[in-house]
Amino acid sequence: MEEIKQLIGKELQDFEGKFADAVKSHVPLLDRIMHYIVKRKGKQIRPMFVLLSARLFSNSINENTYRAAALVELLHTATLVHDDVVDDSLERRGFFSINALWKNKIAVLVGDYLLSKGLLLSVSNKDFRSLEILSQAVKEMSEGELLQIEKTRKLDIKEDIYFEIIRRKTASLLASACAAGAWSTTADDALTEKMRLFGEKVGIAFQIKDDLFDYGTANIGKPTGIDIREKKMTLPLIYTLQHGSKEQRRHIINIVKNYNKDKEKVNEVIAIVKESGGIEYTRQKMLQYRDEALAILHELPESNIRAGLETLVRFTTDRKF
Repeated sequence: MEEIKQLIGKELQDFEGKFADAVKSHVPLLDRIMHYIVKRKGKQIRPMFVLLSARLFSNSINENTYRAAALVELLHTATLVHDDVVDDSLERRGFFSINALWKNKIAVLVGDYLLSKGLLLSVSNKDFRSLEILSQAVKEMSEGELLQIEKTRKLDIKEDIYFEIIRRKTASLLASACAAGAWSTTADDALTEKMRLFGEKVGIAFQIKDDLFDYGTANIGKPTGIDIREKKMTLPLIYTLQHGSKEQRRHIINIVKNYNKDKEKVNEVIAIVKESGGIEYTRQKMLQYRDEALAILHELPESNIRAGLETLVRFTTDRKF
């Protein structure tokens, strides 16, 4: 990540100031919450993808690029705040979530506020193409979440549906970040689509990595086994169910359906998944999508910015948290 900060360190610093300005309000309670959010921001991977995708085609970044990065981060933050309410999660990145500190009603309104600030930022500056690109992502994310909820109820998810869910739910925002960044400096539909596809591949690899964390032992700011407790069918579990015996499948489904709050039973499922080869299969799929993303990137001229993007892609699959 240090290599990337050397490439776009000033731009990232400028972005942080612009993002802090973008979330300001005239309501003291909102300002306190926005301050809490800004101080505990994550790795800012999505804004990095916006800035690098813009710089890939230009020597400098313009205000349109900064607004696109701010819009991506506003939408991403809004979805995280809403997700924590939906999942009844009291922790985010090792800190209390907004709903844990200020309760659900305020958290939902904060998410709405962030979304509205993003929309106003784009409309006020007539960034209609960027808004169109990101609005498509919001639609896809909502559809992906609802598709996952529907499939969770029946526990009948297959591998193709899993990939459709994560393409919509996670990859669509990263795809839009890369597309909006490219559009901001090129206004070229073909290059924008190329970067959208690149971002989609990276986003799928990113989500698979997150799903693998649920079967690990490292401290990543959230407990492991949470997907099983929430009856979320991710690729390691899907692979195990597809390749295990009928008896094993029945046993796993019974635990996920009826004993998903029992820590020992959840750990038993995790152990079965590891023994079945589900982890290694999932890891290979993640690397496949990473390599497909890099193949798209390598169609573009070699440069230090392209190398920086490659570093960021590799970080998404090599990260420890």
